[in-house]
Amino acid sequence: MSESRVRPPGIELAGVTRTYGERGPDEVRALRGIDLGIPPGTFVSVEGPSGCGKTTLLNLLALLDAPTSGEVRWDGRTVGTRSERERARLRLAGVGFIFQRFYLLPTLTARENVELPMRALRTARAERARRASELLAEVGLGGRERAYPHQLSGGEEQRVAVARALANRPGLLLADEPTGELDSTNALAILDLLERVRRDRDATLVLVTHNPAVAARARRHITMADGRITSDVAGA
Repeated sequence: MSESRVRPPGIELAGVTRTYGERGPDEVRALRGIDLGIPPGTFVSVEGPSGCGKTTLLNLLALLDAPTSGEVRWDGRTVGTRSERERARLRLAGVGFIFQRFYLLPTLTARENVELPMRALRTARAERARRASELLAEVGLGGRERAYPHQLSGGEEQRVAVARALANRPGLLLADEPTGELDSTNALAILDLLERVRRDRDATLVLVTHNPAVAARARRHITMADGRITSDVAGA
């Protein structure tokens, strides 16, 4: 399937912190001074124990959250501290998010789930349907457009979620434990799919995982602990 390419943004985090709760015993310092640059087209894995700040980092990259201090920049433009409405607009057009637990709406078909991001951008109905069908075919679900989530396997549901993430042609793909709910065969298939999608679209892919075998697929490996980056190395 040919489509126009969207150049992924160069991403920079400068002195980023994220703190939850009031000062005192309930305060949680999820991120503690993160400095990070991600060039366009990079495949990055983020590893670390539960509670180390991986998902918080991903949420800031996705503009789902705003830093307590510091800056999140796309191509040199500060975006992380913009209003929620502005961040939502940037996120909708520029970011595709793939979750561990799929988060498909059970009352919608596979095609209707993929159409959701396009509906938010007010894409014409015929174009939504055409593109959703093309994307489902691309991820190996041609002919399953009318299936509901309960009629799909876990691997098929995650394929629908990948197609949904691609709906608005984002340059930045973020995946939070995308293989965590899958068996080894389906996990491998989803990783192959994500790598192909990233390569074909020259997109940036940031993938959070606990699994060293999954992380090994990336070309750059970031390790976190206690809200800090403790290691940042290039792969082979």
